Amino acid sequence: MKIADLPDERGHFGPYGGVFVAETLVHALDELKRAYGRCRKDPKFIAEFEYELKHYVGRPSPIYHAKRWSGMLGGAQIYIKREDLNHTGAHKINNTIGQALVARSMGKPRVIAETGAGMHGVAAATVAARYGMECVVYMGTEDVKRQAQNVYRMKLLGATVVPVDSGSKTLKDALNEAMRDWVTNVNNTFYIIGTVAGPHPYPMMVRDFQSVIGRECLTQMPELCGRQPDAVIACVGGGSNAMGIFHPYIPHKEVRLIGVEAGGFGIASGKHAASLSAGKPGVLHGNRTYLLQDEHGQILETHSISAGLDYPGVGPEHAWLKDTGRAEYVTIDDKEALAAFHDLCHYEGIIPALESAHAVAYAAKLAPSLPKDRILLVNLSGRGDKDMHTVAEKSGIKL
Repeated sequence: MKIADLPDERGHFGPYGGVFVAETLVHALDELKRAYGRCRKDPKFIAEFEYELKHYVGRPSPIYHAKRWSGMLGGAQIYIKREDLNHTGAHKINNTIGQALVARSMGKPRVIAETGAGMHGVAAATVAARYGMECVVYMGTEDVKRQAQNVYRMKLLGATVVPVDSGSKTLKDALNEAMRDWVTNVNNTFYIIGTVAGPHPYPMMVRDFQSVIGRECLTQMPELCGRQPDAVIACVGGGSNAMGIFHPYIPHKEVRLIGVEAGGFGIASGKHAASLSAGKPGVLHGNRTYLLQDEHGQILETHSISAGLDYPGVGPEHAWLKDTGRAEYVTIDDKEALAAFHDLCHYEGIIPALESAHAVAYAAKLAPSLPKDRILLVNLSGRGDKDMHTVAEKSGIKL
């Protein structure tokens, strides 16, 4: 089986993925698998999804040539896929619309979600308002502090935000609580997972909905440049924005796929969120993948300046792409991401999310080592409005 054809019927990407959940959730996942299997083959479902992407989200998102900054760096040309221009300000809306339509087809009036940086929570609250659904969002208390603006946005949209005060008080813990809610309320509740992780069929379903990013790029890049890029670069936490742009490029072997993980204070410090670069295989949140864990299999606490990358695991398809060598994974630390954040603001007038700034930083590091006719395509997964307080604090500025 080709990499691009995975997962198999049981949700496996090689040795990764699968379904590792309590028996109480097996029926719900089987129900979801059947429902999504019907939806992805239904022309009416596909037409409605594409209509919403065009008229509600504002797709296709453009690709922008960062010509000035590329010239200053003195090497490869950097192009930016502008997912930050989507409705709600990030790539997350692509997936939440798709999952909300699946929920509606299943007759589920209540949706729940987990969120770190808040963008998935906002996107889930947005589509719940759009389709008249009840929405509950779980969010670690540390992230509630970091992303107060997004918390208020969710509440404005009618969602209930539940702070989670356990563990590291970040994304992992929010996901734990959302899973508990789903087990308790499975009859009327649909869990909108925000990334390409979790039990099957979530990694496949989220990837499919996000793959619109890469499909657009396959058409847009030849129109802009006359050919496909030499490398596609995206940040990786759970990995949905990266998988969204990577997946359509998997068959294009001449295009490097580079995922950029959160290096935090540096790998040697132990305070980072680089599961693929420094982790090992294990089971978390219903799937087998690379995890940050100790010698006893206990999940380690993570750190990143970006709330959306602050997760101790990664989607199973990324794990498989790493092992097969089709994609390569690198790290960018907090300081490098913050510097790239400021550079993109100053030289191109674009304020990126701190998550996206990791991908931008690696492109800026790679570009000078390559000839000027090489092309790097960076997925700018979201805008940086939500990160103003974090950036100001790190820069010693009081707002």
